[in-house]
Amino acid sequence: MANLNLTIPSLKLNDGASIPMLGYGVGTAWGKKDESKIDQAIVDAVKMAIGLGYYHLDGAQSYKNETELGRGIKESGVDRSKLFVTTKIAEPTGQPGNIESTLKESLKKLQLDYVDLYLIHSPFWAKSEQDLQSTWAEMEALQQSGLAKTIGVSNYRPQDLEAVLKTAKVKPAVNQIEFHPYLQRIELLEFHKKHGIATTAYGPLSAVTKAAPGPVDDIMDKLVKKYAVSPGEISLRWCIDQDVVPITTSSKEQRLSDYLRAATFKLTPAEIKQINEAGQPKHYRGFWTHKFGPESRL
Repeated sequence: MANLNLTIPSLKLNDGASIPMLGYGVGTAWGKKDESKIDQAIVDAVKMAIGLGYYHLDGAQSYKNETELGRGIKESGVDRSKLFVTTKIAEPTGQPGNIESTLKESLKKLQLDYVDLYLIHSPFWAKSEQDLQSTWAEMEALQQSGLAKTIGVSNYRPQDLEAVLKTAKVKPAVNQIEFHPYLQRIELLEFHKKHGIATTAYGPLSAVTKAAPGPVDDIMDKLVKKYAVSPGEISLRWCIDQDVVPITTSSKEQRLSDYLRAATFKLTPAEIKQINEAGQPKHYRGFWTHKFGPESRL
Protein backbone atom coordinates (compact mmCIF):
# COMPACT_ATOMS: atom_id res chain seq x y z
CA MET A 1 0.00 0.00 0.00
CA ALA A 2 1.20 3.50 -0.77
CA ASN A 3 2.88 5.49 1.99
CA LEU A 4 0.98 8.77 2.06
CA ASN A 5 2.97 10.37 4.86
CA LEU A 6 4.08 13.32 2.73
CA THR A 7 0.45 14.38 2.28
CA ILE A 8 -0.33 14.62 6.02
CA PRO A 9 -0.36 18.31 6.95
CA SER A 10 1.33 19.63 10.08
CA LEU A 11 0.16 22.15 12.64
CA LYS A 12 2.57 24.70 14.08
CA LEU A 13 2.49 24.75 17.89
CA ASN A 14 3.00 27.78 20.12
CA ASP A 15 6.60 26.75 20.90
CA GLY A 16 7.54 26.51 17.22
CA ALA A 17 7.34 22.72 16.94
CA SER A 18 5.18 21.07 14.26
CA ILE A 19 2.78 18.20 14.95
CA PRO A 20 1.49 15.90 12.17
CA MET A 21 -2.27 16.38 11.91
CA LEU A 22 -3.17 12.70 11.98
CA GLY A 23 -1.93 10.42 14.75
CA TYR A 24 -1.99 6.72 15.59
CA GLY A 25 -2.92 5.96 19.19
CA VAL A 26 -2.30 2.88 21.33
CA GLY A 27 -5.00 3.66 23.89
CA THR A 28 -8.58 2.35 24.23
CA ALA A 29 -8.64 -1.22 22.85
CA TRP A 30 -4.84 -1.49 22.95
CA GLY A 31 -4.61 -0.62 26.67
CA LYS A 32 -3.41 -3.42 28.98
CA LYS A 33 -4.01 -4.33 32.61
CA ASP A 34 -0.84 -6.36 33.06
CA GLU A 35 2.31 -4.51 32.05
CA SER A 36 4.58 -7.51 32.68
CA LYS A 37 3.45 -9.47 29.61
CA ILE A 38 4.36 -8.28 26.12
CA ASP A 39 1.50 -8.17 23.63
CA GLN A 40 3.08 -8.83 20.23
CA ALA A 41 -0.10 -7.70 18.47
CA ILE A 42 0.52 -4.14 19.71
CA VAL A 43 4.13 -4.22 18.52
CA ASP A 44 3.00 -5.43 15.10
CA ALA A 45 0.22 -2.82 14.92
CA VAL A 46 2.66 0.01 15.66
CA LYS A 47 5.06 -1.26 12.99
CA MET A 48 2.17 -1.51 10.52
CA ALA A 49 0.98 2.02 11.28
CA ILE A 50 4.47 3.47 10.88
CA GLY A 51 4.90 1.52 7.67
CA LEU A 52 1.72 3.08 6.29
CA GLY A 53 2.96 6.57 7.15
CA TYR A 54 1.61 7.29 10.63
CA TYR A 55 4.65 9.07 12.05
CA HIS A 56 2.67 10.73 14.87
CA LEU A 57 2.35 8.09 17.63
CA ASP A 58 0.31 8.65 20.79
CA GLY A 59 0.86 6.61 23.96
CA ALA A 60 0.51 6.97 27.74
CA GLN A 61 1.79 5.58 31.00
CA SER A 62 -1.72 4.45 31.94
CA TYR A 63 -2.12 2.33 28.78
CA LYS A 64 0.62 0.06 30.17
CA ASN A 65 1.98 -0.63 26.69
CA GLU A 66 4.87 1.81 26.33
CA THR A 67 7.23 -1.18 25.99
CA GLU A 68 5.28 -2.41 22.94
CA LEU A 69 5.15 1.07 21.46
CA GLY A 70 8.93 1.36 21.87
CA ARG A 71 9.56 -2.02 20.28
CA GLY A 72 7.30 -1.17 17.36
CA ILE A 73 9.17 2.08 16.82
CA LYS A 74 12.57 0.37 16.98
CA GLU A 75 11.58 -2.52 14.73
CA SER A 76 10.02 -0.18 12.16
CA GLY A 77 13.49 0.99 11.16
CA VAL A 78 12.23 4.55 10.61
CA ASP A 79 14.67 7.25 11.68
CA ARG A 80 13.76 8.74 15.07
CA SER A 81 13.95 12.28 13.70
CA LYS A 82 11.00 11.55 11.40
CA LEU A 83 8.69 10.48 14.23
CA PHE A 84 6.55 12.54 16.59
CA VAL A 85 6.07 10.52 19.78
CA THR A 86 3.70 11.47 22.60
CA THR A 87 3.29 9.92 26.02
CA LYS A 88 1.52 11.03 29.19
CA ILE A 89 2.00 10.87 32.95
CA ALA A 90 -1.06 9.34 34.59
CA GLU A 91 -1.18 11.09 37.96
CA PRO A 92 1.59 13.34 39.26
CA THR A 93 2.13 12.79 42.99
CA GLY A 94 2.95 16.42 43.69
CA GLN A 95 6.35 15.35 45.01
CA PRO A 96 9.36 17.21 43.55
CA GLY A 97 11.07 15.20 40.84
CA ASN A 98 8.15 12.82 40.36
CA ILE A 99 7.36 13.95 36.82
CA GLU A 100 10.99 13.71 35.68
CA SER A 101 11.45 10.24 37.17
CA THR A 102 8.18 9.06 35.63
CA LEU A 103 9.19 10.31 32.19
CA LYS A 104 12.60 8.64 32.52
CA GLU A 105 10.82 5.34 33.24
CA SER A 106 8.64 5.88 30.15
CA LEU A 107 11.68 6.70 28.00
CA LYS A 108 13.37 3.49 29.13
CA LYS A 109 10.32 1.45 28.05
CA LEU A 110 10.03 3.41 24.80
CA GLN A 111 13.79 2.98 24.13
CA LEU A 112 13.98 6.70 23.36
CA ASP A 113 16.14 9.59 24.56
CA TYR A 114 13.26 12.06 24.46
CA VAL A 115 9.58 12.39 23.57
CA ASP A 116 8.30 15.02 21.20
CA LEU A 117 5.30 15.75 23.43
CA TYR A 118 4.70 14.99 27.11
CA LEU A 119 1.24 15.48 28.59
CA ILE A 120 -0.33 15.44 32.04
CA HIS A 121 -3.13 12.95 31.37
CA SER A 122 -5.82 14.72 33.41
CA PRO A 123 -6.35 17.44 36.03
CA PHE A 124 -8.57 15.34 38.27
CA TRP A 125 -5.84 14.19 40.68
CA ALA A 126 -5.19 17.81 41.76
CA LYS A 127 -6.64 18.99 45.06
CA SER A 128 -6.02 22.69 44.42
CA GLU A 129 -4.94 25.31 41.89
CA GLN A 130 -1.51 25.19 43.53
CA ASP A 131 -1.21 21.50 42.63
CA LEU A 132 -1.85 22.29 38.98
CA GLN A 133 0.59 25.20 39.06
CA SER A 134 3.48 23.46 40.83
CA THR A 135 3.12 20.44 38.56
CA TRP A 136 3.22 22.65 35.50
CA ALA A 137 6.41 24.29 36.79
CA GLU A 138 7.95 20.79 36.85
CA MET A 139 6.82 20.24 33.27
CA GLU A 140 8.56 23.48 32.28
CA ALA A 141 11.80 22.27 33.91
CA LEU A 142 11.43 18.99 32.05
CA GLN A 143 11.22 20.83 28.73
CA GLN A 144 14.38 22.75 29.62
CA SER A 145 16.17 19.45 30.26
CA GLY A 146 15.40 18.25 26.71
CA LEU A 147 13.69 15.03 27.81
CA ALA A 148 10.44 16.40 26.36
CA LYS A 149 10.61 18.73 23.38
CA THR A 150 7.07 20.04 23.86
CA ILE A 151 4.79 19.97 26.91
CA GLY A 152 1.04 20.02 27.29
CA VAL A 153 -2.00 18.63 29.07
CA SER A 154 -4.98 16.35 28.43
CA ASN A 155 -8.61 16.50 29.54
CA TYR A 156 -8.11 19.96 31.06
CA ARG A 157 -11.18 22.19 31.34
CA PRO A 158 -11.12 25.99 30.98
CA GLN A 159 -10.82 26.43 34.76
CA ASP A 160 -7.86 24.04 34.91
CA LEU A 161 -6.08 25.89 32.12
CA GLU A 162 -6.84 29.24 33.77
CA ALA A 163 -5.13 28.03 36.95
CA VAL A 164 -2.04 26.89 35.03
CA LEU A 165 -1.78 30.10 32.99
CA LYS A 166 -1.76 32.28 36.11
CA THR A 167 1.79 31.21 36.93
CA ALA A 168 3.05 29.54 33.73
CA LYS A 169 6.27 30.74 32.12
CA VAL A 170 5.52 28.48 29.14
CA LYS A 171 1.96 27.98 27.94
CA PRO A 172 0.77 24.42 27.36
CA ALA A 173 1.26 23.74 23.66
CA VAL A 174 -1.52 21.15 23.48
CA ASN A 175 -4.66 20.02 25.28
CA GLN A 176 -5.73 16.53 24.17
CA ILE A 177 -9.48 16.06 24.60
CA GLU A 178 -12.39 13.92 23.49
CA PHE A 179 -13.82 15.67 20.45
CA HIS A 180 -16.34 14.74 17.75
CA PRO A 181 -19.60 16.17 16.31
CA TYR A 182 -21.57 15.16 19.42
CA LEU A 183 -19.02 16.66 21.79
CA GLN A 184 -17.80 19.86 20.18
CA ARG A 185 -16.40 21.56 23.32
CA ILE A 186 -17.21 25.02 21.93
CA GLU A 187 -16.26 27.02 25.04
CA LEU A 188 -13.04 25.04 25.51
CA LEU A 189 -11.94 25.41 21.88
CA GLU A 190 -12.56 29.15 22.04
CA PHE A 191 -10.34 29.25 25.13
CA HIS A 192 -7.65 27.29 23.28
CA LYS A 193 -7.71 29.71 20.34
CA LYS A 194 -7.56 32.75 22.62
CA HIS A 195 -4.42 31.42 24.33
CA GLY A 196 -2.72 29.74 21.36
CA ILE A 197 -3.18 26.20 22.69
CA ALA A 198 -3.56 23.49 20.04
CA THR A 199 -6.28 20.86 20.29
CA THR A 200 -5.62 17.17 19.73
CA ALA A 201 -8.62 14.86 19.67
CA TYR A 202 -9.23 11.34 20.85
CA GLY A 203 -12.45 9.53 20.01
CA PRO A 204 -12.83 11.52 16.75
CA LEU A 205 -14.86 8.73 15.10
CA SER A 206 -17.41 8.38 17.92
CA ALA A 207 -20.23 10.04 15.98
CA VAL A 208 -20.10 7.29 13.34
CA THR A 209 -19.21 4.40 15.65
CA LYS A 210 -20.20 4.53 19.33
CA ALA A 211 -22.89 7.24 19.08
CA ALA A 212 -24.55 6.21 15.80
CA PRO A 213 -27.24 6.55 14.62
CA GLY A 214 -27.65 10.28 15.02
CA PRO A 215 -28.48 13.61 13.40
CA VAL A 216 -25.22 13.93 11.45
CA ASP A 217 -25.82 10.68 9.56
CA ASP A 218 -27.64 12.25 6.59
CA ILE A 219 -24.93 14.87 6.07
CA MET A 220 -22.22 12.22 6.42
CA ASP A 221 -23.95 10.07 3.78
CA LYS A 222 -23.97 12.94 1.30
CA LEU A 223 -20.31 13.76 1.93
CA VAL A 224 -19.32 10.10 1.66
CA LYS A 225 -20.82 10.03 -1.85
CA LYS A 226 -19.34 13.39 -2.83
CA TYR A 227 -15.76 12.61 -1.75
CA ALA A 228 -15.84 8.80 -2.25
CA VAL A 229 -14.52 8.11 1.24
CA SER A 230 -15.88 6.54 4.46
CA PRO A 231 -17.75 8.29 7.30
CA GLY A 232 -14.61 7.78 9.40
CA GLU A 233 -12.52 9.71 6.91
CA ILE A 234 -15.10 12.52 6.87
CA SER A 235 -14.89 12.62 10.68
CA LEU A 236 -11.11 12.88 10.61
CA ARG A 237 -11.17 15.60 7.96
CA TRP A 238 -13.81 17.51 9.94
CA CYS A 239 -11.24 17.72 12.74
CA ILE A 240 -8.31 18.63 10.51
CA ASP A 241 -10.22 21.40 8.76
CA GLN A 242 -10.87 22.99 12.16
CA ASP A 243 -7.16 22.84 13.10
CA VAL A 244 -7.83 19.93 15.47
CA VAL A 245 -5.37 17.01 15.34
CA PRO A 246 -7.27 13.67 15.43
CA ILE A 247 -5.78 10.54 17.01
CA THR A 248 -7.22 7.33 15.65
CA THR A 249 -6.48 3.63 15.89
CA SER A 250 -7.25 0.30 14.29
CA SER A 251 -5.74 -3.16 14.02
CA LYS A 252 -6.87 -3.42 10.40
CA GLU A 253 -4.31 -2.42 7.78
CA GLN A 254 -6.86 -1.56 5.09
CA ARG A 255 -8.82 0.67 7.44
CA LEU A 256 -5.70 2.51 8.59
CA SER A 257 -4.62 2.91 4.98
CA ASP A 258 -8.05 4.29 4.10
CA TYR A 259 -7.94 6.78 6.99
CA LEU A 260 -4.89 8.38 5.37
CA ARG A 261 -7.20 9.55 2.60
CA ALA A 262 -8.38 12.17 5.10
CA ALA A 263 -5.26 14.05 4.05
CA THR A 264 -6.26 14.08 0.38
CA PHE A 265 -9.40 16.26 0.37
CA LYS A 266 -10.92 19.23 2.21
CA LEU A 267 -14.43 19.93 3.43
CA THR A 268 -15.89 23.31 2.56
CA PRO A 269 -16.68 25.80 5.35
CA ALA A 270 -20.39 25.26 4.62
CA GLU A 271 -20.02 21.47 5.05
CA ILE A 272 -18.19 21.90 8.34
CA LYS A 273 -20.94 24.24 9.52
CA GLN A 274 -23.61 21.70 8.52
CA ILE A 275 -21.94 18.96 10.58
CA ASN A 276 -21.46 21.32 13.53
CA GLU A 277 -25.07 22.49 13.54
CA ALA A 278 -26.49 18.99 13.09
CA GLY A 279 -24.29 17.55 15.84
CA GLN A 280 -24.83 20.17 18.53
CA PRO A 281 -28.30 19.05 19.73
CA LYS A 282 -27.04 15.53 20.51
CA HIS A 283 -24.62 14.96 23.38
CA TYR A 284 -22.36 11.94 23.76
CA ARG A 285 -19.28 11.52 25.95
CA GLY A 286 -17.49 8.18 25.87
CA PHE A 287 -14.64 8.84 28.32
CA TRP A 288 -14.16 10.31 31.82
CA THR A 289 -17.92 10.52 32.38
CA HIS A 290 -17.35 9.84 36.10
CA LYS A 291 -15.31 13.05 36.28
CA PHE A 292 -17.04 15.37 33.82
CA GLY A 293 -20.55 14.14 34.45
CA PRO A 294 -22.55 12.60 31.57
CA GLU A 295 -24.21 15.88 30.58
CA SER A 296 -21.19 18.19 30.80
CA ARG A 297 -20.23 19.75 27.48
CA LEU A 298 -17.04 21.37 28.76
